[in-house]
Amino acid sequence: MHTVLSSSTKTLTIGHDLPFCIIGERINPTGRKKFQEQLRAGDLSQIIIDVQQQVDGGADMLDVNMGVPLTDEPVLLSSAIKMIQGITDLPICIDSSIIEALSAGLEAYEGKALVNSVTGEDERMEIILPLIKRHGAAIIALPNDETGIPATAKERLDIVEKIMRSVEKHGIPLSDLVIDPLAMTVGADPEAVKITLDAVYQIRERHGLNMTMGASNVSFGLPNRHALNASFLPMAMVMGLTSAVMDARTPGIVTSVRASDLLLGSDPWGSNWISRFRKEQALAAS
Repeated sequence: MHTVLSSSTKTLTIGHDLPFCIIGERINPTGRKKFQEQLRAGDLSQIIIDVQQQVDGGADMLDVNMGVPLTDEPVLLSSAIKMIQGITDLPICIDSSIIEALSAGLEAYEGKALVNSVTGEDERMEIILPLIKRHGAAIIALPNDETGIPATAKERLDIVEKIMRSVEKHGIPLSDLVIDPLAMTVGADPEAVKITLDAVYQIRERHGLNMTMGASNVSFGLPNRHALNASFLPMAMVMGLTSAVMDARTPGIVTSVRASDLLLGSDPWGSNWISRFRKEQALAAS
């Protein structure tokens, strides 16, 4: 199953038989006090730096979140999207929990966006899915609902199937549904990563859906997080993960993903691996 996304000039396809999709996560003010202050003052200049760093790092898509307290998030998100589309042709993942902001972002976006995200509560899906249908966008869905985050892979799969029924009811093709199987930190539960990997495997085997997740969640609260994230992603790719929201500025993690593409047969004859290596050599020599 392929999920096709686009900017105004570039198409990106996510699929189990294609190279892993890196969704650059940096354009997000969470935990960035200075960036928040800049955005409150109407200064969007940091976004230009963040975009360039994610593009240079190898991102295939950019996650854009403008959730800053004491701001007009719909206006801010719309402005950021227009600005970003003026400096890169990478497709955008519009990231907000505010329906008005999602609507404004989709109105501003040129192309077919990915929206991050919807949860499995009936009320939430009834609000967001008609918006997704109206704009012809794709959606990331998380398998948690009114009962909270499921403790087992089976419970997560049950909610995925509930989401699938709702998506189809609203006339959205399943190819436009991307599941986030909920990566939880192994620092809080030694079984957390095994449960997530089991969920990824079952979702792929039973339904063939594309999947993404906030990859760094697995290492939250632990030292040397980059090493853990770089080890986790190849495991998840083997199980069926096809994309991740991650920081493309971290070469070790990006290299781990691209090496896994080659070794898993998603980069035939290593064309991407070789071209990336040559580009890095040229930059080092300049």
